[in-house]
Amino acid sequence: MKAVGTRLMALCFIIMALAVQPLQAAPVGADKVMRDWYRLILELVRHTPTYSPPVASRAFAYLGVTAYEALASGDTTMTSLSGQLNGLTPVPQREGGMAYDEAVVMQAALSSAAREFFGNTGPTGQRALKRMTEKLSSEVSSGLAPELVARSQAYGESITAHILAWSLDDGGAKVENMGFPLEYKLTEGPEHWVPTNLINQQQMPLLPKWGENRPFAMKIGNACPLPPPPAYSEEKGSDFYTEALEVYEAVTNLTPEQRAIARFWSDDPMLSPTPPGHWMSIALKLLDERQASAAEHADLFARLGISLADAFIGCWHSKFEFDLVRPVTYIKRVIDPKWEPILITPPFPEYPSGHSTQSGAAATVLTAFFGENFAFTDNTHEKDKLPNRSFKSFWDAANEAGISRLYGGIHFRAAIDRGLDQGRCIGEKAVALRTRG
Repeated sequence: MKAVGTRLMALCFIIMALAVQPLQAAPVGADKVMRDWYRLILELVRHTPTYSPPVASRAFAYLGVTAYEALASGDTTMTSLSGQLNGLTPVPQREGGMAYDEAVVMQAALSSAAREFFGNTGPTGQRALKRMTEKLSSEVSSGLAPELVARSQAYGESITAHILAWSLDDGGAKVENMGFPLEYKLTEGPEHWVPTNLINQQQMPLLPKWGENRPFAMKIGNACPLPPPPAYSEEKGSDFYTEALEVYEAVTNLTPEQRAIARFWSDDPMLSPTPPGHWMSIALKLLDERQASAAEHADLFARLGISLADAFIGCWHSKFEFDLVRPVTYIKRVIDPKWEPILITPPFPEYPSGHSTQSGAAATVLTAFFGENFAFTDNTHEKDKLPNRSFKSFWDAANEAGISRLYGGIHFRAAIDRGLDQGRCIGEKAVALRTRG
């Protein structure tokens, strides 16, 4: 409760900062509109109860596509994603011969999209949404003719309406009971997943049908399939036992650095922007440092959001295909009944690691955008009092994110390594999208 209260206080500070920030004399561009909205959205993810990692990734994808199509509609050098993403038809066209302001279009599109995708956030989040809308709407329209503003706002909102209509039949639009089904039959056998805590709601797995959702750039949910995990065995020396023993010994003998890595990448829902939000935070920071153009912002936000959403669809498809037991269950039953992981085991099957799949997808997209061996510092958890971490490349970070789950005691080695492979496959499909004419 103390951590949640701290985050609510942080969001209140954001609202206060917005309230006292003076209007800028220089024109506000679409790039700033995107940056400001994404900063707030990363906070809203922390405070919206249904926003588990898969749900957050879906929102990032639709928000990214909204921003991209809003900008591409007025830029002849950009290629629409319609016809490239499953089920996306062309967005409404601008009225020929009429002027539009790109920042006003972007503000109208993202403010209406954020309001829709975070409609169930709490009162503090609602106030933040309202204040951000008021602030940016005032900034982008300053000095413009009222008819230009009205036309641009109406057009931006029409983009959101089109994207929202597209989103409604993807399988993930409604999340009830925090994503936990009211009924679910566990698969019999010691190799299969069973609940890992006593919370009543979590006696069912989170979002078991998520892998059946309509993906974005992948044609189908299992477009990047995985081989089976090591065959289940309780025999000492077997591949499965050896992987479990690795987790057991790693947690038992954790170094301070390994413990720090596990904590840095934990990204727990309601206490962080979630794992997909972590990668969006990295992208936002690097775009800001690069002083990237509006087109670059829109391109990366769309590709990264799409890859993360597809990663969770692909990963969840595999998780419930193999329905593998978690390390904590196996280790307590077979190796040491008193053993405990240092991280809370999430309530869904083990194989593959969601952290690994989405990190592999993100690293693939970010490497394609910024280049190989792009060194950077990750300050995602600076406000949470966790030290920044520096990496030699995006894959250096992805590999650390993956192994953090072994250090935390919640994933076997195969789930990590093969999850990274699956993420690379999924990320390549987002990289292949055409965004330039």
